[in-house]
Amino acid sequence: MTPNYPVRVRMAPSPTGYFHLGSARTALFNWLYARHTGGAFILRIEDTDRTRFVADALQDAMDSLRWLGLDWDEGPEVGGPHGPYFQSERLPIYHEWAGWLVEHGHAYRCYCSEARLGALRRAQQARKENTGYDRHCRHLTATQRAEYAAAATPAVVRLAMPLAGETSFTDALRGVITFDNRQIIDPILLKSDGFPTYHLANVVDDHLMEITHILRGDEWLNSVPLHVNLYRAFGWEMPVYAHLPLILDPSGVGKLSKRKKKGEGGEELLTYIREYRQAGYLPEAMFNFLAILGWSYSADTDLFSREQAIAAFDIPHINASPGALPLSKLDWMNGHYIRQLSIPDLTGRLAPFLARDLGIPVETLAEDPALPTLAPLIQERLKTLAEAAAWLDFAFVAKLSYDPQMLIAKKLDAAGSLAALEAAHKLLAGLPFTEEALEGPLRDLAQELGLKTGQLFGILRVATTGKEVAPPLFGSMIALGRERTLARCAQAEASLRTLVAAESTG
Repeated sequence: MTPNYPVRVRMAPSPTGYFHLGSARTALFNWLYARHTGGAFILRIEDTDRTRFVADALQDAMDSLRWLGLDWDEGPEVGGPHGPYFQSERLPIYHEWAGWLVEHGHAYRCYCSEARLGALRRAQQARKENTGYDRHCRHLTATQRAEYAAAATPAVVRLAMPLAGETSFTDALRGVITFDNRQIIDPILLKSDGFPTYHLANVVDDHLMEITHILRGDEWLNSVPLHVNLYRAFGWEMPVYAHLPLILDPSGVGKLSKRKKKGEGGEELLTYIREYRQAGYLPEAMFNFLAILGWSYSADTDLFSREQAIAAFDIPHINASPGALPLSKLDWMNGHYIRQLSIPDLTGRLAPFLARDLGIPVETLAEDPALPTLAPLIQERLKTLAEAAAWLDFAFVAKLSYDPQMLIAKKLDAAGSLAALEAAHKLLAGLPFTEEALEGPLRDLAQELGLKTGQLFGILRVATTGKEVAPPLFGSMIALGRERTLARCAQAEASLRTLVAAESTG
C-alpha cells in the first residue's frame, strides 16, 4: 500500500497525562509506516486543554518516544518547515480559519449562555430526549448577530453540519463507514476563550502540515464525520484514515484503562511507558511487544528486529479486531532480549537499577568489579532488570542479615553445620579464588565429612549471600573475593555457635 507520494504521518499527544501504552502503540505504528515508506514522522503537541495540563507530561512523552527509539523528523526540539508544533502557539491560525468558515457559511457564532444550555439539557432530559444543542443561534438574523457582537457577548464557533443525509468515508482498515448526519449536532470548533477544540485544530494542522495518513486509536472513529465535513467545507483533500484496534485489558474484557487496575494475582497493572521503564523492561522488548499489538510480522514469528519490522510493516497487515494485552508475552520477550545482551551492555543497564534499589551511587557500582562478575550469573534468570537487586544485593552490603536457622543444613543440627562450615572456612583460606580451584576441593571436602554436596554448598551459600536461593555459589564467592568470603564465613560461624550454645542449655 505504498503510495506514489511522500508519506507524512504524525503523533499528536496531549500533555494532560503521562504517555500511555496505547499512545505508544499508536506512535510506533505511525513511525513504522513512515520509515517503511521513506516518509516523515511528525510530533505535534496538542496543548490547548489548559485545565488538564500536567507540567511534566510533555517531557515524559518525548522521553518515552526517544527511549523506544521513535525519533521524529519534525517537531519540538527538532524544528521543521511546518511549525509551530505546539497548538498553543498556533491560535491565530485557528482564528483565521474559523473566521473563514463563518464568512463562507459553513459555521456560525453561537452566543448561548451556560444557563440557557443547562436549561435546554434539563428540558430534553425531562422529555426523555437525546441531549444536544438545538441550533438556536444557527437561525439568528443578521440584526440579532450584530446586536450580540456590539454587546461583546461571548461566543463560540460551531460547525454547521448537514441537517439530513449521511456522511461516509473509507477507513483503510474497516472499509466504508457511514454516519447519519441527524445524530451529529453542530459541534463547537472554537471556544469562547479563543482556544480551538480538537476537531478544528486537528483538521487545520493536518492540512497545513501536509499529513497524508492518520493512524490513530478507534476511540476517535466517531469524530471522523465532523472532520469529513470540515474538509469538505474547506475544500481540502482528506488524508487516509486508519483507526487502530483497541487494546483490551489483559483479561480480554474491556478497553485497557489509563486508570490503575489489579491483575489476576492482585498486582498493579502497568499503564504508562515510564512505569515499564522503571520496572526494568528493555526498549528493544517494548518495541517488539508494541508492534504485535494489532500487527504481526508473520504467522509464526513474534521476535523480530527493528529493521525487520520496518521492512515488513504496512497498513493492510494491521488487524482491525481488538485484542487482550498479552503481558506474559512481554515478560518472555524481555527475558529473551536480556539474554542477548553482551556482558558490558548488561552490566551498564543493571547499574542504574541496582543503584536505585540498593541506595548505592551508580558511580560506585561502575567501579565495583563484582558487578561484571555477577551479571552473567543471573542473565539467564532475569525477566526484568529490576529483578537484579533481589539477586545481587548481598554483594553490595557490608554485613549480611539473615535468620541463623537458615545455616542449618537438612538432616544436620547446629553443631554439625558449624563443624562443616569451619572445615570449609579453613579450606577456603588456602585456595585460589577461581571456579576451577574452588569446586573440586569443596566437593572432596563434602565427601570427607560424609555430607552431600548440597548440604555443604547450602551452608556456604547462606553464609556468603544470606540467601537459600542465590546466583551460582562459586561465582558469588569469586565476586565477593577472598577477604569478604572468609569474613562472612566467620560471621556465620559465630551465629551457629550461638545456636549450639542455646541447644546445649535448652
